[in-house]
Formats: sequence, C-alpha cells, structure tokens
Amino acid sequence: MKTVLTRHYLFVLLMSFLMACGQPEEVKKGIISVIPQPNSIVQKHGYFKLNKSTQWLINDDEVKELVTYFSEKINTATGYQLSMSSDEPGSNFISINIDPSLNMTKEGYTVSVMKDFIHVASPTKHGLFYGLQTLLQLLPPDIEAKTELNNVNWKIPVVDIKDEPRFKWRGMHLDVCRHFVPVENIKKHLDMMAMFKMNTFHWHLTEDQAWRIEIKKYPLLTKVGSKRTEGEGFVSSGYYSQEEVKEIVKYAADRFITVVPEIELPGHALAALSAYPEYSCTGGPFEVRNVWGVEPDVFCAGKDETFEFLEDVIKEVVALFPSTYFHIGGDECSKERWEECLSCQRRIRRERLKDEHELQSYFIKRIEKVLLDHGKKMIGWDEILEGGLAESAAVMSWRGEKGGIEAANEGHDVVMTPGNWCYLDHYQGDYRVEPVAIGGYTTLEESYNYEPVPAELVEDKIKHVLGTQGNVWTEYMYTPELVEYRVYPRLIALAEVNWTQKEQKEYKQFVKRLDKQFVRLDHHNINYHIPLPEGPLNRVVYLDEAKLEFSNTRNYPMVYTTDGTLPTPKSKVYNKPLFFDEDQTVNIATLLVSGKMSKHREINVTKTKLIPATNVRTTKPGLAEEYVDGSFLNVSDLKKVRDWQTRDGVIDERGVKDRRLDYKTPSAHVFKGYISIPSDGIYEFQSNLDQLFLSNQLLIDNDGEVKRFSRNNTSVALAKGKHPIKLIYLNNVIGGWPQTWNGPKIQFRKMGKEDFITVNNDMYSN
Repeated sequence: MKTVLTRHYLFVLLMSFLMACGQPEEVKKGIISVIPQPNSIVQKHGYFKLNKSTQWLINDDEVKELVTYFSEKINTATGYQLSMSSDEPGSNFISINIDPSLNMTKEGYTVSVMKDFIHVASPTKHGLFYGLQTLLQLLPPDIEAKTELNNVNWKIPVVDIKDEPRFKWRGMHLDVCRHFVPVENIKKHLDMMAMFKMNTFHWHLTEDQAWRIEIKKYPLLTKVGSKRTEGEGFVSSGYYSQEEVKEIVKYAADRFITVVPEIELPGHALAALSAYPEYSCTGGPFEVRNVWGVEPDVFCAGKDETFEFLEDVIKEVVALFPSTYFHIGGDECSKERWEECLSCQRRIRRERLKDEHELQSYFIKRIEKVLLDHGKKMIGWDEILEGGLAESAAVMSWRGEKGGIEAANEGHDVVMTPGNWCYLDHYQGDYRVEPVAIGGYTTLEESYNYEPVPAELVEDKIKHVLGTQGNVWTEYMYTPELVEYRVYPRLIALAEVNWTQKEQKEYKQFVKRLDKQFVRLDHHNINYHIPLPEGPLNRVVYLDEAKLEFSNTRNYPMVYTTDGTLPTPKSKVYNKPLFFDEDQTVNIATLLVSGKMSKHREINVTKTKLIPATNVRTTKPGLAEEYVDGSFLNVSDLKKVRDWQTRDGVIDERGVKDRRLDYKTPSAHVFKGYISIPSDGIYEFQSNLDQLFLSNQLLIDNDGEVKRFSRNNTSVALAKGKHPIKLIYLNNVIGGWPQTWNGPKIQFRKMGKEDFITVNNDMYSN
C-alpha cells in the first residue's frame, strides 16, 4: 500500500513543482469559485466525478475523525456513503495525507485533483481541514444541502492548488450583550467561519447592557445582570450556562476555531455593578443600562475587593476557554467617577500615578498579572495604551490604525480592526431604504479592499500584525436574522483579506465567485444582505413627467413591474430610466444569478399640482406648542391626554426652548403653526419626528420606529408662501435609542438639489 501511495504522492509533488513554476496563461482567476482565493491555483481540462464508489484513502488514524466530519456532509447532500481504506483502490479515491515535510505553515495545504483520484496533503490536521473545505467548494454548491439531492452532477474540476494563509488571526467578533444570540445561531456563524477558513471567534460576553456568562461564585451576575427592561416596557434577557459555553467552545474547536472570551473592564461594567454595586465607586443602586452609549459608572479602581471579585470571575472563565488570549475590553472607560472617588484618588497617590489615565493603566496591568498566572495573554481595545501598555498585552486597533501602529512599533502584537473597514454594524446601502443601523457606511468593496498592514510600519514590525476581524456590535440588530443580514457577505470579504496574498486579490472576480457562495449560504438558511434598489423615494410626486432612476451598491440586475404584481426573476429587467406621465406603482427588486431576489421596494408615483400657500397673517415667530409629561410610545397614546400645557415652542436641531429634554423624563410635544416655503417646486422632506403633517396631509410617519435616522423621506409639491404644519414629537426610548440624543429635526431640499436645509425657528410662524 505504501509503495502505491508514494507513487501517487510523488506525482502530486511533481505537479506542485510545475504549478509553482508558473500558471498557464489560459487559466483565469475566478473560474474556480473558491473563497478565500487560493494563493496558487492551476485549472486543467476534465473532472473527477464523485460517486457512491468513491473511497477515502488515509495513511494515518489521526485523520479518521476529520474525514468522518466531511464524509457525513457529503452523505447528507449526495446520499453517498464513502468508505475509508488504507489500501489504494487504483482509482476513484480521495487520499488524505499528513506530511510534515511540506514547506508551508501548519494551516497550509495542497489539493491536486486528477480525473482518477484526488490528493489532499498538509503538515497538520489544521491544513487538511482547510484543504477539505476547498474540496467542498470545488464541488457544486448544493453539496451544502441539508437533504439528499438527485440529478446533481457531483463533479470536481481537475485543478492543482497550493495554499496557506497570509495572517494568523482571521476573526469574527460578536457582541451578544446588546442583543442576545442563541446557541444555535452562534453555531451557524461558526459553520460559516469554518467554510471560509476563519479561525478566531471573539465572544463579547459582558457590557453595560448585559452580563451573559454564568459565574457560579457570583450567581447575581446572570440573575440580575442578564436582564434589562427596555424603553418599550418588555424585558430583554438571556445568558449562557457554563455547559453551553463548553458546548460552543467544543463546536468551534471541531472546526479549528479558537474562541476568545471578552470580559469588559474597567468600564462597560454596569450590568455587573447592578448585581454587585459594592464594586463601584458610589455603591449604587444601579439598573442594567437600557440605552446604548457609554456609562459613567465603572469598576472602582481604589478598592482591593474589586480586584478580588475580578480574579474570581477570571478564574472561572479561563477554565472554560483553552484559548491563548483573554480579551479584557479596556475601551471607553469613563474617568468621571474615579475623579470624585476618595478610594481611587488614594490609589493614585499611593501608587504615585499621574492621573486617572495612569490609574487605568494600573488597573489593566494588575489584571494582566492575574491572566499571566493562569497562562493567558491579555488582549484589549486600543485604549489600553493609555498610561502605558502592559508588557505582554496585544492590542486591537479599532479607533483607526494609530493605536495598532504605536503598539506594533513597541513590539506588541496587534489585530487591525478599524471601524471604516471592519465594523459590520455599519450601513452597507442607503440609510433611507436599509434597516436602521448605528451609522457609518461600509460597502462590501470597502471591506474587501482593506489592507491590514499599515504603510507606516517598518519591515521588521510587520510580523506583529496578526490579522484582522469583522466586528459585530448588535445595538441595532434586534434579531439573529438581522445579525446575519449585517454580517454576510462582508465577513466573507474579510476572510479573503485575511487569507489571500494581496497580489492575488481582485474585487470584481471576488464578486463573481460570491454567486455560488450565496447558494451555499442558502442551504444554511443565512439571511445575507442583497443590495436593495436605491434612488427614488417611496412616494414620488411630479408636475409634468416623472423620471425614476435606480441603482444598487453592487451593480446587480434589477427587475420590476408596473401592474401591481410583485416582481419575479422573469419580470422586466431595469436597464434605463423609467418615465411616467400618469399615476403608477413600481415594484422593483435586485436579482442574483441564482434567481434569488432582495426584498422588493414599492414606489408610488403620483401626478399632482402645487399645493397653494395659505393667505394667513401670523404675528409670532416659531410654533405654538402643547406638551405633557409621561411615557408615550405611539402617537395613538396621545388620545387619552387631557392635561396638555401650552407655550410658544422652538423646534430645531438644538431642541425645545426652555426645556432640556432627557430620556429619563419622557414627554410628548405637539407643535402647530406655519412654515415658509421659499419658492414654487417639488420638495423632499426628512425628519426624525414621529409624525409630520404639512398642508393638512400626513407627510412623514415614523410612528413606532427607531428614529436614529430619518426613515421615511417623501416628496410634496408646494407653492411659495406659508403652509400649515403640525409636528408630533415623542420624547421616548425605542429600540435602545433615546429620541433626545438627536433632538427633533426637520430638513428639506428642492428636488434636484444636493444639500438639505435644516429648518430653524425663523422659518416658522404662528
């Protein structure tokens, strides 16, 4: 057996040598839809055909478990039960070989596909796992099906691949505190990470908004800290038992993914302090924070009891995670309480620290010693540089690249994860048509084109860049499905950033290779992002003729209807502007190669006339205001109000006159009066108000929505002059977002103009 296996293996080595000498010109990158793009790939003529007689040929019992994992996947989709053999069958086999002599990293691999056999080799099981993932991607994407499929030609192109990753840290961060993510959904993400050769899952387990991991010595952390009462009145809760943590860690390890826990300190700790207020500076009492943002109450740095508590927590956590690194957060730690705390100020004097920033460094370094005693390395966000970096610490650079560059130049390892490219909670399309997000704008192309090695790093410091990761903060991801919508496919782009040498990357070919990957994601029920058609408002009014132009962020085809039906893949393809001279409803959606479509958009096109101005005499600037204290979530709640108070109101981006709005003292406001329109024309209005009535029609209705950004822009035809206006503003908290943080705002622009005008008090009268 060994003689025959060696003959085939020598043949494979020869092919690898020829492949390394140069790729034939007729081979074009992107024909083979593997992601991440292999660093060396040569396609030839012909196919290996997988069938029920195909066998696994293994030379080491160590790989049996690995082969079983992939054999079960193949069996599920094909119905083929591939047997294992240590004796070469002559043909129709897949040989799996651990070969320590291969000149590549432990995660590197080779795949050689011939018409009669396939050979996969690597120095380690890690590399074999990735080689077999590539083999699955060489098969039709239906190999990921969860039920047996008939009439699929299970063929693999003849190809030679030699591949290894560019970076060691290829990660995904997931915040489960703002919104809880169930175990089964985390497993879906781990499956996707494995498919695309990512190896680090950064699990953000504690925050101001929740404590999500069971600590047996401190049961109140989950009994109290895992629950919060939202502004809408319902209770949000959830945590992971230690047994569930072990389950996730093992599930990840089976896929060669390391789980790195994050326990936030010294800031972002309100959930812990709600359970154990004695470890704060003030003693509380506290409630788990139910709005986003940064909390001033943090762990007290002056009390030794605080460190004893954290040592106990760390002791239980490290026992659950075999990872080398332990993430301590360290970001956005308010110094407000420390400045006023006698214990903290005594600590500063006793330790001869300069200020509260050095107190944070003291805090971090003290925790570093605890981690070192447990055989762990510390990693934290780039704020841990403040006051001096702990000796063994690694840094995650999120506030741009400056922190990472500074840390690398000092000889510390870094993970480059700046928000402009790596924050997957950003918008990836027009905020007016996409689900509400925290802000920012990061397209798939921008994520794909990120270069983790800053140009400023000198050659001998580049080795400190471990890689990058996609960061998933879940403030505005209210369901696991919305998490997926934000994450994919941008995480897949970052997978290629991490794995593939930058010379081998090309965005246009990546997008082509994504087509088949979307089918794979469909089999895993991943709710990935399909760009929505952008351009017109949902309500378009016109005087003579309407012109509608559509686009999307990835230039995919779009299909539409005008007969009231919903679009299908066979509907008309949009390829030029649409013109209308009568009322019409346009339904339009983006179309993928697979035939899957985005959600459709409905555009109502209405022919109209200018609404005449009102011939009214007003005597005062601003608007008349009615207001009432109390919590109102919906406009309909105002029907029960009988005790309105009145005054002259001022509404603009600065808020309401003589009243500092605070989300902790909710209220409702109704403004009435007139707005002056500067000239005849069609105007687009946008607002974060709950409702905007103009010329006696409901123009914008945001009732019940998260109003972080304007969601329902619309157009109206107005004549020059004064028009009656009514504004309804509910000072409440919906979806974790307090309305007062933006302040009530109305903006408009004449159609055709680029910039919006913010309405100020001088434009109103009553």
